[in-house]
Amino acid sequence: MTHLPPPADELRLVDAELWQLDARRAQLLARRAWLVAHLQQARPAVVPRPAATGPGPETAAPRVQNVLLLLGGVLLTIAAMAFTLVSWGHLGIAGRALVLGTVTAVALAAPVPLLRGGLRSTAESVAGLGIALTVLDAYALHEAALTDTDGTGYAAYASAVLALLWTGYGLGLGAVAVSVPRSAAEPTARPRPAGLRFPLPFALVAAQLPLPLWAIASSSGAYGVAAALVVTAGFDTAVALARATTARSVRVTAAVGAYGMGGGGASAAGWLSWTAAGPSAAARAAALLVLAAVTALVAAWRLAGARAATGHALAGGVLLVAASGGVLRVTLPDGWAVPAHLACGVALLAALRDPLPEPLRRGLARACGAVQALALLWTVPLVVVALLGPVGWIEHPWSGAPSDARAAVTVHTPWPPHPVQALVVLTAAAGVLALVVRNATWRPRALTGALVLAWVTAVALPSVLELPYVAGLLMLGAATAAAAFGSRSVTTTLLSLVGSLNLAFVSLASQAATLTVLSALAVLFAAASRRPRAAPFTVPAALVYAAALACATGAAAGWQPQYTALLVLVVPGVAAGLAARLGDSPATVPVEATGAAAGLLAVALAVTDPPMLALVLALCGVITAGTAVRAGRRPVGYAAAALFLLATWVRLAAWDVTTPEAYTLPVTVPALLVGALRRRRDPQASSWTAYGPGLAATLAPSLVAAWGDPEWTRPLLLGAAALLVTLLGARHRLRAPLVLGGSALVLDTVHELAPYLVQVADALPRWVPPALAGLLLLTLGATYEQRLRDVRRVRDVLERMN
Repeated sequence: MTHLPPPADELRLVDAELWQLDARRAQLLARRAWLVAHLQQARPAVVPRPAATGPGPETAAPRVQNVLLLLGGVLLTIAAMAFTLVSWGHLGIAGRALVLGTVTAVALAAPVPLLRGGLRSTAESVAGLGIALTVLDAYALHEAALTDTDGTGYAAYASAVLALLWTGYGLGLGAVAVSVPRSAAEPTARPRPAGLRFPLPFALVAAQLPLPLWAIASSSGAYGVAAALVVTAGFDTAVALARATTARSVRVTAAVGAYGMGGGGASAAGWLSWTAAGPSAAARAAALLVLAAVTALVAAWRLAGARAATGHALAGGVLLVAASGGVLRVTLPDGWAVPAHLACGVALLAALRDPLPEPLRRGLARACGAVQALALLWTVPLVVVALLGPVGWIEHPWSGAPSDARAAVTVHTPWPPHPVQALVVLTAAAGVLALVVRNATWRPRALTGALVLAWVTAVALPSVLELPYVAGLLMLGAATAAAAFGSRSVTTTLLSLVGSLNLAFVSLASQAATLTVLSALAVLFAAASRRPRAAPFTVPAALVYAAALACATGAAAGWQPQYTALLVLVVPGVAAGLAARLGDSPATVPVEATGAAAGLLAVALAVTDPPMLALVLALCGVITAGTAVRAGRRPVGYAAAALFLLATWVRLAAWDVTTPEAYTLPVTVPALLVGALRRRRDPQASSWTAYGPGLAATLAPSLVAAWGDPEWTRPLLLGAAALLVTLLGARHRLRAPLVLGGSALVLDTVHELAPYLVQVADALPRWVPPALAGLLLLTLGATYEQRLRDVRRVRDVLERMN
C-alpha cells in the first residue's frame, strides 16, 4: 500500500522541489542569453542600400529616342504636305521642281551616311520622310504637268513606279547597312539587321494598288477587278511564303495583303459565279475561283507543318466546289444549284485518297463538311414547314380532313420552293455521313447525324409527294414507330417523341384521326417502355397521350369539361400505380411529374363547376395520399391534406356557407391532433410548433369575425373557447395555448366591454388618466430599482465569499 507522509513533511518536500525547478530555470535563461549574444556577433553586417535622392526614370533612353525621332519625322512630313498643298502656287515650275527634287533627294540620300555612322533610328525617320516626299512628288507631278491624265490610271502607274522605287531603295540601303564595318566595341555574336524596316513593307503596300486601279481605269468590269484582286493575292502569297529571303515585317505585310485581296477577290468571283447567266460568264468566274483555290492550296502545301495549313486547305476546297458548282448550275434546270454544289463537294472527297499531307486532307474533309452544312441550311424552310406547320390545326381542330399531306402541313405557312431538290440534299448528306466517315472518333457522330437526316426525310416525304391525308398519317406513324423501336439510343427516342407530336398535330384535322392516332401513340409508347433506357421518356409520353385521349374522348362525346375531368383523373391514378411498381427506377420521377400535371389539368377542367371541383380535388387527395404511403414519399402527405382541405372549402363555398369556423375548424382539429402526436413522440418539441398553427387557424379568423359581429353568440362562444385554451395552457404549462388563448380572450373581452369603457372614460375627470399613467410608471420604476438593489447585494455577498 502507498505510504503518505504527514502534511508538514509533504509541504517541505514540495517547497524543495519548487526551489530546484526555479534554480534550473534561471540557469537555462542565462545560457539562452549568452547564445543569443554570440549569434548576433557572428552574423555578417548588412550593408544598407543608399537612399534614393530622387525619382528614377520611367522610360528607357532608346524609347525616348524613338519617340522623338518619330515625332520629328511626322512633323516634317506634315510640313512638306502643307508646302505642297498650300504654298505650291507661289513658285514657278522651275522653282517647284527644284524645291521638291532637292528636298526629296536630300531626304532619300541622308540615311546612307547616317547608317555608316551607326545612327540607324535617325536613318529610319529620315527614310520615312523621303518615302512620304516621293508620294507628294507623284501628286505634284500630276497636278502640275499631267492634269489631263485620268486620275485612276495615273494612280495605278504611279503606285507601280513607287513600289519599284521603294523596293530598290530598301535593297540599296540594306546593302549599305551590311557593308558598314563593325566597331571594336560592338559584339560580333549579335546579328545585325540588314537595311531599314520601312521601305520594303511600304513598297509592298504600294504594290497592292496597280492591278486593281488599272482594272478600274480600263473599265474591265467586275471580272477584271476580281481578277486583279486574285492575281495580287497570289503575288502577296508568293512573297509571304519566301521565308529564306524576306524579312519578317515584309512577310507579315504580304500575309495581310494576301488575306485581304484574296478574300475580296474570292468573294467577288463567288458572287459572279452564283449570278452568272450563261456558260461563258460561269466559266470566267470559275477560272477566277480556281486561281484563288490554287493559291490557297499551294499555301497549305507550303505550310504543311503549321496550324494555318488546314484553314488554307479548307478555303481552297470550298473555292474549288464553288467553281465547279457554278459551271454545273447554268447547265441544270432551276432549283438544282444547291444539289450541284453538294455533288461537287462530295466529289472533293476523292482527293482524300491521294497521299496528301495530313493538314491538307483534314482541310479538304472540312471543306466537304462545310459544303454539306451550307446545303442543309438551304433545306431548313422545308423541314420547318413539315415539322411545325401542323401546329396551326390547334386554332380550328376537327374542321375536316385536308385534301392531301401537303395541305395538312400548310395550314398557316407557305410551301417552300424546290421541295424535291431539298429532299435530294437531305438524302445525299445522310448517305455521305453513313458511308464516307470511317474515323473511329467521328463514326458514331456521323451515324447519328445520318439517322436524324434520314428521319427528317421520311417526315417530309409525304408532304413533298402530296400523298393522300391518310397515307401521310400512316407514313408518319411508321417513322415514329421505327424511331421508337429501331434503335436503343436516346437520339432515336427523342426523334420518336418529336415525330409523335407532329403526327398528333396533323391528326387534329379530323375527329376520327385524332382519336385513332392518340390511342395508337399511347399504346406505342407504352410498348416501347419495356426498354429501361427509354422508359424515362416513353412512359411519360404514354401518359401524356392517354390524358390527351381522355380529353378528346370527352369532347367527341359532347361532355362538359368538368365531366371530362373525371376521365382525365384516370391518368394520375395510373401514374401513381406505375410509380409504386417502378420503385427506384429513373422513370419514377418523370412518371410522377406527368401524373401531377394530369391532375392539374383535371382541376383546370373542373374549375367552372364548384361541386365537381370539390370532387376532383378530393379524388386528387386520395391519389396523393396513396402516394404518401410509400416510404420515400412521406412529405407528399402534406399535399394530400391540402387537397382534402381545399375540397372541403370548395364544397362549403358551393353550399353558400359563410361562417368562418366552418372553414377553420377542419384545419384546427387535424392540426391539433398532429401536434399532440408530435409532443407525445418528442416531449422537447415547442408548443408553438405543435399547437400554434392549429390554434391560430381558428382563433384569429373567429376574432376578426367577432369584432364585426353585432350579435352576442359568436363573441360568447369565442370567449369560452379562448378561456378553455388559456386554462389548458396554464394547467399543462404550455406557452402557445396560454398566450394565444389569453390574447384572444382579452381582445374579445375588450370588444364586448368597449361601450361601457367609453361611458366610464367620459364620466371620469380628465386628470385621472394622466395620474394613473404616472402611478404606473412610478410603480415600474420602484420595482426596477428594487431589483437592481437585490442584484448588488448578491454581488457583494459573492465578493466577500471569494
